[in-house]
Amino acid sequence: MSVISNTTTITSVGAPSRRNTELALLVFAVLIPVFAYANVGLAKDGSLPAGLLAYGAGLGTLAGVAHLLVRKFAKYADPLMLPIATLLNGMGLVLIWRLDQEPSLGAAMAPSQLLWSTLGVALFVGVLVFLKDHRILQRYTYISMVLALVLLVLPVFFPGINGAKIWITIPGVGSLQPGEFAKIIITVFFAGYLMVKRDALALASRRFMGLYLPRGRDLGPILVIWAISLLILVFETDLGTSLLFFGLFVIMLYVATERTSWIVFGLLLSAGGAVFVSTFEAHVQDRVQNWLHPLALVNGGVTETAQTMYAFGSGGLFGSGLGQGYSRLIGGIAPKSDYILATVGEELGLTGLMAVLLLYGLLIERGVRTALAARDPFGKLLAIGLSGAFALQVFVVAGGVTGLIPLTGMTMPFLAQGGSSVIANWALVAILLRISDTARRPAPSPAPSPDAEPTQVVRVQ
Repeated sequence: MSVISNTTTITSVGAPSRRNTELALLVFAVLIPVFAYANVGLAKDGSLPAGLLAYGAGLGTLAGVAHLLVRKFAKYADPLMLPIATLLNGMGLVLIWRLDQEPSLGAAMAPSQLLWSTLGVALFVGVLVFLKDHRILQRYTYISMVLALVLLVLPVFFPGINGAKIWITIPGVGSLQPGEFAKIIITVFFAGYLMVKRDALALASRRFMGLYLPRGRDLGPILVIWAISLLILVFETDLGTSLLFFGLFVIMLYVATERTSWIVFGLLLSAGGAVFVSTFEAHVQDRVQNWLHPLALVNGGVTETAQTMYAFGSGGLFGSGLGQGYSRLIGGIAPKSDYILATVGEELGLTGLMAVLLLYGLLIERGVRTALAARDPFGKLLAIGLSGAFALQVFVVAGGVTGLIPLTGMTMPFLAQGGSSVIANWALVAILLRISDTARRPAPSPAPSPDAEPTQVVRVQ
């Protein structure tokens, strides 16, 4: 206990960096996927897989490099985000490799996914090194809007895959999903725009049934975003990106203005738009019908949604064990992308599925916590927007796979096969860590006055 006399000046004490905590968690985040990898090999062949050491060394190297760069360039950042992202990415690699062992599910995807993960960590490092202050992004508010719209429109000019136009093909690289990068860039625009316009958007003309109704001219922004999301859904038949794009704006609008009426209007417009498009768009109708009637026969068999329901049911509480499920019955490459949660539910059971969802929830909570701790309005909106985008993507994918909502075709962050997704989400985590570092960094102590009396501190044990 310290008793400070009236002549004492109090100086700020540096907050703990928590980097050692992060390192300890990273050890577990690497060991858990390594043990899972070994478990799959033992279940399939009765022996440890030949690539076990290489996989463990590779994942450990990626985690170690990322940790060292965080320790150097973001010393005060949140200590949980990097270990959670590493654990999810590592488990995703294990699950994809496990599904590669089923010849009916197509070519092996685990090697390419490991390469994309490496590029994602490289982008993560690049963001931390070159983005010294997240507030620099505010300068590019309207440039971000233009770039995001370009990325969203690009897939229209490429042929659709599985009924949706959400990919672009680059020779020598393969297919990329620009919407994954657009969600980050559009969040930068929303944060910059709402920081300037939030006072005008918060004004209300009258109160009706407990809600503050926004003025007609203030409805303009949300109507424009609603129209753009409908156009994406019509021309690209991409329900997932439309929900993500529009829902993200509504969340950030609510946070900026604190008006519940925006949430109500957003839900009404979202539901109305989805019903309107589903009346004439065949691909969206098929998704809705598969959701409403999963047991209907399709070409002599049941739908993928029904096979997913069977997988969850057969998994029970603790699952059949890694490598001992029947994900190949789902068909196609869907188990490695859209339906990878079905493999989790079947082989790890309800317990494993809830553990994965809790990891996502914890990562989202740390992002929201970062938003609350941010000292500037732009940082708050940017952090809540990135966290909201991540949360919406997890919800629409998990909701679609479990039958809560129609399937959207998006990829589960870090877990599912997809290079664009894993790279973009590593960049998202890096920006959140940069905001967290700025928010938790202790403020510099003011310089003492030349005429100030010496500090006297009396310590009492």
